[in-house]
Amino acid sequence: MKEFFGFGGYSRPVEGYFSWQHITFVSSLMVIMISLAIWLGLTYRKKEYKQKNKVLMVCAILIDAFEIFKIVLMCVRSSDPMSWLYDLPLFLCSIQLITIPLAAFSKGSVKEASLDFVMIFGILGAVLGTYAAGNNYSSYPVLSFDNVISGITHSISGFSSLYIAISGMTSMKKKSIPITFSILLSFCIAALIANIALDYNYMFLMRGDGTPYDIFYNLVNGNKIVYPVIVISLFLVYITAFYYIYFLIQKKRKKQIA
Repeated sequence: MKEFFGFGGYSRPVEGYFSWQHITFVSSLMVIMISLAIWLGLTYRKKEYKQKNKVLMVCAILIDAFEIFKIVLMCVRSSDPMSWLYDLPLFLCSIQLITIPLAAFSKGSVKEASLDFVMIFGILGAVLGTYAAGNNYSSYPVLSFDNVISGITHSISGFSSLYIAISGMTSMKKKSIPITFSILLSFCIAALIANIALDYNYMFLMRGDGTPYDIFYNLVNGNKIVYPVIVISLFLVYITAFYYIYFLIQKKRKKQIA
């Protein structure tokens, strides 16, 4: 247990990014995530909205509980009492620690925009935070506390995204688009401020750190202005493309029904 939780550091060898152990572990998480989303999504699809929302409430409680547990343990492991500053929810994936609870417990336009945000970025975060997490799987053994907790929280985000879509909780209203953009931009600004103050790399706005963002970082030779602009632009383009494709599909469905 001491070795799993990383007290005193991990003594086991790191299997490595894209090793068969890495791929097997994250693929198992994805299978469980997708299976549960389909099962529960179809089970609750024809039920009342309040019942559908209960599943999302459980997701909100679980993802925050796992994350709080991770932060507490990392503070215990570390000799630095301020180490929690490097575990703030300022990565793209960790924004779900706030947006999933908002989607589950808030009301009105905030709830609708949060549902959109979770559906748009949840599945993307699940894939990027597992298969593309070169920063984690190059540093820690696959079956270690750091990677297992990360895998679980990213899978909860992906599950929530798929569940919202399958169960029919989807909002995706045009009036929610500005709020969805605002949520992302607010976190980007907060991440930039934290990066400058802490010399850290929230949302990978400073460098790629072994993730696919390295492609763009190397492309612009690590330019401190151009690189973060590219990353933030990619987020905004992704949101726009997601909404556009969704509305296009909905339009075609309406024509087929008519």
